[in-house]
Amino acid sequence: MTEPSPYPSSSPYLRTTADAYDAVAVRYAEFVRDSLDALPLDRAMLAAFAELALTSRGGPGAGAVAGPVAELGCGPGHMTAHLRDLGLDAFGVDLSPVMIDLAREAHPDLRFAVGSMDALDLADGELSGILSWYSVIHTPPREIPSYFAEFRRVLAPGGHLLLAFFESEGGPVTAFDHKVTTAYRWPIDGLAGLARDAGFVEIGRMLREPRQDERYRRGHLLMRRGE
Repeated sequence: MTEPSPYPSSSPYLRTTADAYDAVAVRYAEFVRDSLDALPLDRAMLAAFAELALTSRGGPGAGAVAGPVAELGCGPGHMTAHLRDLGLDAFGVDLSPVMIDLAREAHPDLRFAVGSMDALDLADGELSGILSWYSVIHTPPREIPSYFAEFRRVLAPGGHLLLAFFESEGGPVTAFDHKVTTAYRWPIDGLAGLARDAGFVEIGRMLREPRQDERYRRGHLLMRRGE
């Protein structure tokens, strides 16, 4: 049985985004299923994030057990499964009930829940890491600080955040016609600045030029929650 979406009526863009992804969920899942295979730089960033998340609370080698890692905006669950394969206790959250149904069907060994990234049903400091893989791209720019504040709340001190997004190549924040619903390209310095204002410390960044089948440069920010 499909879960209802938990987005509040005061946030109509959440309903718009969830409905748009519900409508294309099956096609989207097919499109992204093997998307990492041809992206070695992206895989390298994910591997670095996983290693840091495993050691953010001391790590198994130090006798401590790392906390869980959440993929926020997990879609059909392929990236959550990749995090699991990297050794993380990973679970996924997404606005789209249909996406969550597909994720559970494809990866029955993993946990998935319908939810909104700006109001997570998680305790303060519960997570060792958060992966936001092109999941804040549909968020109106004015709302981004509240998302970063929620990310910081649920991360343990020293926990790690990896953001992937469409980069604006020196320009300002720019809306564009994403194939599912309206999305935004961000200058990497601008997004890093908002994360810093929310209490994150930048560890590294990666800009990847678009492949032949891509329109825009891709940005990646790897950050740590400050004390």
